[in-house]
Parts: sequence; C-alpha cells; structure tokens
Amino acid sequence: MLLLALDTATPAVTVALHDGTRVLAESRQVDARRHGELLLPAVDRVLAEAGLKLDAVSDIVVGVGPGPYTGLRVGLVTAATFGAALGVPVHGLCTLDGLAHASGLTEPFVVATDARRKEVYWARYEASPAAGSAVPRTITRLTEPAVDRPADIADQVAGVPAVGAGALLYDTVFTGVRREGPEHQSAGALATLAAAKLAAGEELPPPQPMYLRRPDAQVPANYKVVTPQ
Repeated sequence: MLLLALDTATPAVTVALHDGTRVLAESRQVDARRHGELLLPAVDRVLAEAGLKLDAVSDIVVGVGPGPYTGLRVGLVTAATFGAALGVPVHGLCTLDGLAHASGLTEPFVVATDARRKEVYWARYEASPAAGSAVPRTITRLTEPAVDRPADIADQVAGVPAVGAGALLYDTVFTGVRREGPEHQSAGALATLAAAKLAAGEELPPPQPMYLRRPDAQVPANYKVVTPQ
C-alpha cells in the first residue's frame, strides 16, 4: 500500500504519504486563502521527500469536511483527478475524525473547527486505549458532525476535553480545551487512520463533501439577466 492523503477542509493545506505501516512524508501549511496554490506543490514535496513518483500511489484518501465550500472542494477535486488519472480508488474520511485520531485523548472528548460566521463544526468522540504498541487505539464518533454557534451548544461541551481551532477560538465555551492538542488537520493522522481501517478490511466512505450549510457566495436574489434568452 502507498496511500496519498490530503485535506483542505481547514486552513491547513496538508498532504502525506503512508506505506501501510508509517508516515513516509508529510507537509502542512496554514493559509486559509491559498488552498489552490499550495496543494499541488505540497504533493510534489512529499513525493520528493519519500523518493517516490505519483504513479506508485495505490490509494488516495481525502478529508471530506465539514469545511468551508471553497477550500474543501480544492482537495476533493484534486483527489478525484488523481484517482481518475492513476486508476486507483479514492476514499473519503471526515476531517474531524482525523483531528480526533491526532488528539491522543482516551477519554470522551470533542473536536471543533472554525466554521467562520461565528460558528463551529464539531462532533463528540470516545476512544479505547490501544491493546498493544502495534495496535492503534480505536476512535468512535458518537454524534454526526454539526455546525452551530458555540453559545447554543455550551451545555453540551462545557468542561469536556476538546481539541481543534474552534475550541481554541471559543475557549469560554469549550472550557475543557486542550491547548497542546492539534489545532488544524494533519494528513499524516488522516492517512494513519485510513491505513488502519483499510488493513482491517473496513470499507471507507466515498469522497463526498460534507458542507453542512450553503456556500458564502450566492447569486443575488434580484439578479437581472442581460443576455438574450
């Protein structure tokens, strides 16, 4: 297995290569406005670091969000294009699941990312400790990903261990935030999670975007057509 993982659902443009046992190379740059410019150079960079060519990739996994429309679709379209060109399967994984895997937490916890508009994308998780050094701990998502204003979920998240940029941004609501935890997505963590699931024979979801709300850019309600019908 040579798994190419990428995610653009958060401000981090992140790419990693995983050989089924370990992360071979990883790149992460945090820039919420340059996903399209940074992604392909990041792919080139991790391939060069690992000393491999793109045609060696056997599987692709992409973070499906939730995330803002513009950034999220950069990763999804790139993954789909690579999959079609290489003739390899493209898998999807929830971006919040990648952050949950990277958290290292073993008690029930929350992952929250910044959804802008004074909202967060979030979900609750629990984890079972690893049975041995070669066995990764098991992460279970307890709720479907949601988008909410922090004040509206305060009673559900107050005091609960939390990671992610959303929890850090609204730490008066996410009072159990772990500042040492991951803030943005790591493709290395996403790849490690995907590799474990694939090795266990688990079927991963299709790479369908998880937007949860309408895009910011919309056609004006009173748009006037000026071209001939």
